Amino acid sequence: MKDRARTTLGASIGDVFFTEPLFDALPDVVFFVKDTEGRYVVVNQTLAKRCGVKDKAALLGRTAADVFAQPFGSRFLAQDRAVLEDGVEIEDQLELHLYPNRAPGWCLTQKRPLRDAAGRIVGLCGVSRDLAMADHKNPAYEKVADAVRMIHEQFDGPLALPELARTANMSVAQIERYFLRIFHLTPRQLIIKTRVDAASRMLSGDASVADIAQACGYADHSAFTRQFRATTGVTPSEYRQLLRGG
Repeated sequence: MKDRARTTLGASIGDVFFTEPLFDALPDVVFFVKDTEGRYVVVNQTLAKRCGVKDKAALLGRTAADVFAQPFGSRFLAQDRAVLEDGVEIEDQLELHLYPNRAPGWCLTQKRPLRDAAGRIVGLCGVSRDLAMADHKNPAYEKVADAVRMIHEQFDGPLALPELARTANMSVAQIERYFLRIFHLTPRQLIIKTRVDAASRMLSGDASVADIAQACGYADHSAFTRQFRATTGVTPSEYRQLLRGG
């Protein structure tokens, strides 16, 4: 498979095979390279574990739609096609994944097209990094603690960035820098994460999707559905079915 990968993608990724042991040693980072059909040609052990397989070789030659539960797999494949066909670069896409044991996990995903010497797209590479818990011992955390508390306590209402900045006694630019340093997220991303976290928990119960949308700060039911799907790849109703094993 490695020989075929070299032929398919050419010299542009020839050296990537030497880095595989490094990526295998990173338990919180998924790494992959795919060909022009979106098939895996290089993966690390973390991705194999997330897909519920012991051997990385089990993923090679397969697409995301082949290895991830639906509808997640189709969504990831569509994302790949946007990179491969249109040269789209995906930058710090906040995503909530549902792993084989139905445990949710947040990550930031990046994907880039790989090009040959003539500029033709010959594949893609990407990483998906787990979001770690905030370091509350970081001296900078105290500076934004009140703004974070506001997000956690008032996510069911409107939250404006200038208001968060005033709460932290900072400028908008300052609070954005501090959030990126501490959470690796922008304030807007943390608001989305907090709301979708709450919604995903509520979806394990019997409340209606409309009621959950209202409880999570979305006056517009359709806006909630769009945001939830953009973050998880599925609608709230589909997510509820996945949680229940449907």
